[in-house]
Amino acid sequence: MARRALLSVSDKTGIVDFAKGLAELGFELVSTGGTYKKLTDNGLDVLYISAVTEFPEILDGRVKTLHPRVHGGILAKDTQEHRNQCRDQGIDFIDLVCVNLYPFVETISQPDVSWAEAIENIDIGGPAMIRAAAKNHERVIVVVCPSNYDVVLESLKLEEGQTNQTNQTDQTNQTERLRTPDPSEGYQPHLGDVGADGNGGADMRKKLACEAFAHTAAYDAAVADYFRRSTETLEEYTYPHSMHVVADKIQMLRYGENPGQKAAVYADRKAGAGMLVRGKQLQGKELSYNNWADMDSSWALVNEFASCACAIIKHTNPCGLAVGENVFEAYERALACDPSSAYGGIIAFNRPIDGKTAAVVRERFYEVIVAPDFDQEAQGFLSEKKNLRLFAMNPGGNSMGNSMESASQWRGLGYSLKSIGGGFLVQDEDRGSSAQMQWRVVSALQPTQGDLEEMSFAWTACKHVKSNAIVVSNYRQILGVGAGQMNRVGAAAIALEQAGMRSRGAYLASDAFFPFADTAELAAQYAIRAIIQTGGSVHDADVIDTVDKLGLIMVFTNRRHFKH
Repeated sequence: MARRALLSVSDKTGIVDFAKGLAELGFELVSTGGTYKKLTDNGLDVLYISAVTEFPEILDGRVKTLHPRVHGGILAKDTQEHRNQCRDQGIDFIDLVCVNLYPFVETISQPDVSWAEAIENIDIGGPAMIRAAAKNHERVIVVVCPSNYDVVLESLKLEEGQTNQTNQTDQTNQTERLRTPDPSEGYQPHLGDVGADGNGGADMRKKLACEAFAHTAAYDAAVADYFRRSTETLEEYTYPHSMHVVADKIQMLRYGENPGQKAAVYADRKAGAGMLVRGKQLQGKELSYNNWADMDSSWALVNEFASCACAIIKHTNPCGLAVGENVFEAYERALACDPSSAYGGIIAFNRPIDGKTAAVVRERFYEVIVAPDFDQEAQGFLSEKKNLRLFAMNPGGNSMGNSMESASQWRGLGYSLKSIGGGFLVQDEDRGSSAQMQWRVVSALQPTQGDLEEMSFAWTACKHVKSNAIVVSNYRQILGVGAGQMNRVGAAAIALEQAGMRSRGAYLASDAFFPFADTAELAAQYAIRAIIQTGGSVHDADVIDTVDKLGLIMVFTNRRHFKH
């Protein structure tokens, strides 16, 4: 009896060629609905599902494959007992199941989609067939991803060749069908890398089954997430009783933070266009774990600003940040903060890179440049540096440099997740900086509007520096950064020393309150004009009194920005 393949796909990419390949290998094709039409329109001989079940599709297509002749054909084991039962019930074995599911995520992503439309795009028969085939993977091949079609066909062709050479009569052996090549290093199921190790195709079928179960799990997680959004409060939705993080591996890394650690990059399936994991590397050697971490920090920072901005990052902290009239000016001003530390750093822009800027950037050593895009002239200049990675967030599109209101579209997920022993810490993303309307001027000396704007820049930059954090800036350009110190005065000393004479008349931001007046006293020695900090210390009154005696401006934000 001919082997039988059941094909029922929503994503019809490559399905015609796959079906033709199966037919050439002697498979009888069975299909449903739109897939049946697609295949027959392309001249293939296909058996409609109702001819197998001898039962019509009912309930507007809600029930068509939920039938013993379908699931019995999939779930039957290759034993004499199961063969006898199937024969008695008129059930033929199904040897390959190719199914992918209704486009639920795509449907609910459309604007103004109705609840009824969403419900009708919850697939029932598809997951049932996928799970059945995956459970019985020792006999049945299950394929859910079009990128696996060629691998499966190649394996089946290889089996045909080996079978012909070894045993011409054993054409019905259901357990020894697949002979496949060795697996590729860095197996990624969602990319279709399902090669086996020569163990009779068993490893390939296991990997396909793994992908199938992951496919239905992710689908169910998306449906559950949609229901949560529709029924739960914001807090319940953000912090559900059970959290389902569905992510796909997009890159194996050479190592983690250090050579002794393994690492990989995964993309959350909720991540949309414009988020870092959806960007595209245009040139350069492979990105490292630390590159990804620094890229994330730099891209988050430049997208805090509506105007053209450039950030230079080292070990996830900014060693340069400035805004300018254009990318060239923003870069030169950012570099002027600390040219020495910029060596080997990562640069991010919130505007596309032009040739003029690229010509200057290539004069120094950087690991990565992140930008919405690079024009042709810029790519020409930078291509001379073969190892330099260029990472485009929106290649061929418009500039993504906007305020945080639109930056929320690329940040997007709403929470941050940090692994700890045996679990995770989950919190809201620290989005934006507190609005000036929440600020409180506590000093006797009052700030001008210009002072407030300068303090806003310093405060925003400070948010992206590891705690304890101090930033000194002026004219929308950071001049000194004190990062990750155990002592706030120590952080201030580093930032002020780096700023040097440029600190005169500049602005100092602290990511948390001053526990004592000593940081303010140090700032006065460097002729700082104004300080912005959270407030909230039991010694606030003493700090304010000191600031007034020193003739400084001080603003409390009533919000802190710890970053660990």
